[in-house]
Amino acid sequence: MGSLSREFTKILFQRRTYVGWVGLLAVPVLIVVALDLSNSKPAPGEGPPFFAQITNNGIFTPLAAIGVLSFFLFPLIAAMAGAFPLAGEAEQGTMKTWMSRPVSRTAILFSKWGVAILYIVVGMLLVGLGGLAAGWAVFGVHPLVTQSGTTISIAMGLERIVLANLLILAALLCMVSLALFFSTLSNSSLTAAISAMVVFVVLTILNSFSYFDFMKPYTFTSYDMAFINLFRDPIYWQPIRHALLAYGATVAGLLLVSWLIFRRKDILT
Repeated sequence: MGSLSREFTKILFQRRTYVGWVGLLAVPVLIVVALDLSNSKPAPGEGPPFFAQITNNGIFTPLAAIGVLSFFLFPLIAAMAGAFPLAGEAEQGTMKTWMSRPVSRTAILFSKWGVAILYIVVGMLLVGLGGLAAGWAVFGVHPLVTQSGTTISIAMGLERIVLANLLILAALLCMVSLALFFSTLSNSSLTAAISAMVVFVVLTILNSFSYFDFMKPYTFTSYDMAFINLFRDPIYWQPIRHALLAYGATVAGLLLVSWLIFRRKDILT
């Protein structure tokens, strides 16, 4: 826990930390501003999931925002967050300082992983709370109409929004773990982040072709929109369970391989 708190304190003094958070917060705010200023409102089914419903109910703003962000910006920021804590130490030549402390390599590795997750959690909180505040201020907040056509209370709608964000967070853990894996192979945080993004993009492209349908149950990129099933009535749990199994297996596998590599890695600088 001490290692994790030191790592989180460290990122609070880095400018890029706030650049990422401000960029995430800007997305839901800009969505609301654009819709409010637009002369023509999006038709039902037009644009990303839940986009067309925002003008009738601001509670959909954080949902539309995470839907938009899940295609690129969330994975990119997760890749950068997962790559820098470990590979960045190698770039700056400070890894030996870590090794001089009475801390195991396992603790070092998982503290780096944990601080990347904390960074993502803060960013998601900004998206959720900022989106809800902006949507409430401009369009108001009302009981939520589900994808099945039924209406649930505001409180229940907020509960499902929280669950949706947790499901997106589980997907982002895969990207963080993937970037961490590449950072055990490289002393360049940029190389590690780009490598993780290349894998994400390639898997996303392959998932779009029916020829590669056999891969879909096992690739974490297949379940980006699984959170939509939380807004059916009743909730359609099967794809959500499949998504969580794929996420769990991916994270566990990547962390295991990263640990096996890092515990034997030569630290030269």
